[in-house]
Amino acid sequence: MVIPLRYGNTNTFLIKGGKGSVLVDTDYAGTMPAFYKTIKAKGVKVSDITYVLATHYHPDHIGLVSELMDQGVKLVLLESQTRSVHFSDRIFENESRIDYKPIDEKAALILRFEESRSFFEGLGIEGEIIATPSHSEDSISVILDEGICLVGDLEPYEYLEAYEDNEKLRKDWEKVISFHPRRVCYAHANEKLF
Repeated sequence: MVIPLRYGNTNTFLIKGGKGSVLVDTDYAGTMPAFYKTIKAKGVKVSDITYVLATHYHPDHIGLVSELMDQGVKLVLLESQTRSVHFSDRIFENESRIDYKPIDEKAALILRFEESRSFFEGLGIEGEIIATPSHSEDSISVILDEGICLVGDLEPYEYLEAYEDNEKLRKDWEKVISFHPRRVCYAHANEKLF
């Protein structure tokens, strides 16, 4: 089951399985009160969230990760994301009104892409995680067998023809389309039905 959670400028999603759950993306730092209000309205508690996973490490996707980790939510890092964990630290340091704590990547579970399916199976979720690096080298997408794809900031499919010579974006979409999606969910755009 995928529960959409919108409490700021970024669409985030909670994937619930029979044995655990994964929160895909958070919003900007400082949005924790809005997060609490939103999950409460959806009947979810922080203790219901087993893992948090970012589609990439830009500030509007990881702002609450440390706070959630402090509350017992475990961080999952894909192998392509380990060098990008602190990308947003300088951005948050320049915002005096935000009390941001850098992510402790030493406490994270680091996965290789080929391990993602068995990781999800352990939570009672059917799907996998793939690299989609056209937006940033650490960008990933979550592909669920039920036909739902969570693609973060991947440029919308319908924009593909507007770009000249964007082979990286084309390759990312070829990978996503190879899974025969029925519904693609973006972080900053309306979902697309296929």
